[in-house]
Amino acid sequence: MTKPVRKVVLAYSGGLDTSIILHWLKDKYRCEVVAWCADVGQAEELSGLDAKAKATGASSYVQMDLREAFVERFVFPAIRANAVYEGEYLLGTSLARPCIIEGMMQTVRDVGADSIAHGATGKGNDQVRFELGAMHFDPSVRVIAPWREWELKSRTDCMNYAERNNIPISATVKKPYSMDRNLLHISFEGGILEDPWVEPNSDMYVLTQNPENAPNQPRTVEIEFDAGDPVAIDGVRLSPAALLAQLNEIAGEHGVGRVDLCESRFIGMKSRGVYETPGGTVLHKAHRAIESITLDREQMRIKDGLVPEYATLVYRGFWFSPEREMLQAMIDSTQSVVSGTVRVKLYKGGVWVTGRKSPYTLYREDVVTFESDNVYNQADATGFINLNGLRLKLRTLRDNQRK
Repeated sequence: MTKPVRKVVLAYSGGLDTSIILHWLKDKYRCEVVAWCADVGQAEELSGLDAKAKATGASSYVQMDLREAFVERFVFPAIRANAVYEGEYLLGTSLARPCIIEGMMQTVRDVGADSIAHGATGKGNDQVRFELGAMHFDPSVRVIAPWREWELKSRTDCMNYAERNNIPISATVKKPYSMDRNLLHISFEGGILEDPWVEPNSDMYVLTQNPENAPNQPRTVEIEFDAGDPVAIDGVRLSPAALLAQLNEIAGEHGVGRVDLCESRFIGMKSRGVYETPGGTVLHKAHRAIESITLDREQMRIKDGLVPEYATLVYRGFWFSPEREMLQAMIDSTQSVVSGTVRVKLYKGGVWVTGRKSPYTLYREDVVTFESDNVYNQADATGFINLNGLRLKLRTLRDNQRK
């Protein structure tokens, strides 16, 4: 027999879905609802949520500042892994979800709740990310997913529900696309973006300047890395969250980090998403640049082969899985020498690496030079090529005999 729901911790953003979910939970389950919100870098979007949640029926409102934890323990490990999903997506939402559920489950323990609720739809990835994380921290917790239970079928139904029950909302029929923001990115989905042929409105973007209107003079930035993690911008050391926030401003001014793609959701459908990831785009480019002079060729080859696997695990919600932890441990074992400085140039949406240096560099000018040297015997290449070509010769000889 299913135990009754007494106290629910709701992942609350104050947007359309979670505003009506709060009301719906109290109406359906006659339970206490704790509105819970993570500050992972939403900026002004958090203002007024306490009063709004209580006005909608929450017994209390809890807000956790997870900005430093998000960047240091979730974003930076993914940067060390060079994680990119399907060649373009830098996993902004995917990385925030495990950070959020970790903090949310701490509140579940603190307030003695028996259930959690979220506003993820039955079509999306976030339902998987939230619930797999919840299972990791408390296998006995009950998960309420209203989009899989209630009779509401669309955003329009939700807006009508809010109007009937006098629930203040910000979404409108004219601008119904959903937005999700954190320190790594902001995403836009749904509504007018559901047609993959329709170009996004230029006024939709928040973090990035239109590249066409970006400054006519390029900006040069130096990023210092220590053991794979960025630690300073232009010689000034910053905390993880402060560093990413500052790099967002610098890169965003120059129109860097816009991505428009149709991605493969875990549940099987394609989804169109538009993302702004200014600082993350620069860090990804710079990290690969510092690795290019500090990691051995075979380390890089094997590590690059694992990028799709790592990114897919994170995208699908398996951050708290033994396989992701295994990959992370292997990746991190390569990063002790990934220290140094990378210089990048930002200009009208583009990012170019223009310099890299490291105390642990494998790059040797005296070896690679085209000028005269006493280090490398070019005649050695003859045997090297012959040995590597032996198997190709043997295959051709065999195939010729079969003709």
